[in-house]
Amino acid sequence: MKILIIDDDNGITSFLKRALQEQCFEVDIANTGTDGLFYAKTNQYDLIVCDFLLPGKNGDQICTELRAENINLPILMLSVQGEPSQKASLLNCGADDYLTKPFSLEELVARVKALLRRPKKMELSRLVCGDLEIDSDEHSVKRASKEIHLPLKEFMLLEYLAKNAGRVVTRSEIIEHVWDMNADLFSNTIEAHVSNIRKKIDIPGKSNLIHTISGRGYKMDVGA
Repeated sequence: MKILIIDDDNGITSFLKRALQEQCFEVDIANTGTDGLFYAKTNQYDLIVCDFLLPGKNGDQICTELRAENINLPILMLSVQGEPSQKASLLNCGADDYLTKPFSLEELVARVKALLRRPKKMELSRLVCGDLEIDSDEHSVKRASKEIHLPLKEFMLLEYLAKNAGRVVTRSEIIEHVWDMNADLFSNTIEAHVSNIRKKIDIPGKSNLIHTISGRGYKMDVGA
């Protein structure tokens, strides 16, 4: 899953990016409200973490413009202002939740996960494809009840394919959801990661789960 952080404090953005990546999120950073709004309109994110006071456009302006264009992904607003009237104002302009600075990392991560569990963005924590089981909360993978260890990026790629099981996922979609905006579309990074995953999850005598669809992308399907 992919998160956009909009904040002009490089210390906060670096800290949050590392922490969220450890939770298996891919993260993009925008340091101005103008850039953040552009990224949100032109890329696909699962959630936005947005500071209220920003260069260019403030957080309430970002919320208002995104909602006006029917971009309804969850937005977690951050602000040093904790007055009830401020919270009410931001929630009314389209933010889904509000966190007052300074905040604990544990609370921010908990709120991010809670927002992603809401009905409009409901995500199953346990994914099953044949005898393959993926637990998104525990970051664990099993096939035929056997534990399989995957590095973070391989886990994120496998999870994304499983969430889209039964349909062809293009290379550009994978880059968009599993890597950040600086990824090289023309490298063989995806192919290398898919190859590594196959070596770990394929079992002799069992159906292969990840299939290459020539000229299109990849498809996770037991019966493909």
